Amino acid sequence: MSGVTSVASTIDANRRAGTGSLVGYLPVGFPDLATSVDAAVSLVENGVDALELGVPYSDPVMDGLAIQKATQAALAAGFRVRDVFTAVEAIRSRVEAPVLVMTYWNPVLQYGPDRFANALVDAGGAGLITPDITPDSAAPWIAISERTGLDRVFLAAPSSTDERLAETVAASRGFVYAVSTMGITGARQDVDAAARSLVARLRAVDAHDVCVGIGISTGDQVAEVLQYADGAIVGSALVTALAEHGVAGVARTAAALAQGRTR
Repeated sequence: MSGVTSVASTIDANRRAGTGSLVGYLPVGFPDLATSVDAAVSLVENGVDALELGVPYSDPVMDGLAIQKATQAALAAGFRVRDVFTAVEAIRSRVEAPVLVMTYWNPVLQYGPDRFANALVDAGGAGLITPDITPDSAAPWIAISERTGLDRVFLAAPSSTDERLAETVAASRGFVYAVSTMGITGARQDVDAAARSLVARLRAVDAHDVCVGIGISTGDQVAEVLQYADGAIVGSALVTALAEHGVAGVARTAAALAQGRTR
């Protein structure tokens, strides 16, 4: 395995090449550990630029139904937090793409934040996406990430004040994760407008790299998001493809999504 590729350098290289970046999410351990590794590798082999590996958690309050079902299945199959580091190391031995771990903070606390960070560095991970902590409550993690060089990706929402957005931009490293609550099917246009507005507000407080996750599920939607953001994040569509059609299905879905990177 070579040195860790940073997410920011990946986004920047794509920007210079005239394309956006595609970030793909899958949970570790679904449907089992070995298959989750193969599925993540297949994403990169089919056009995904960076990986977001989810840590299954017993109370996934911010996840959609497809991801909840997958993470619950992983837990039922015996997932342990240490499996995250096994998966990251196995993936990084096969592909060069940066691997971020998306986790609620409680599993990190239970494992020990310093111990978790050290293990992630040793495995070749790039950093953490932490959806349930804000920069003003993350001082211990920020200090650990400074010590280890890990990326720290915080979430920004349309409901955030401009002051909070500025704090989020200042504290984030790698990219800022712009989220917009998905409405019912057919409300896509409104959601996209909210995401566009949020990205514009983040740019106004000096955000350099912004990736958007808003229920993106097609190559056309990837292309749409990349008109105004640096990256598009896809989760549920990939998890559903893996659940229904295995590694071959998730590879096909990734390839179709990746067509939107250059459209």
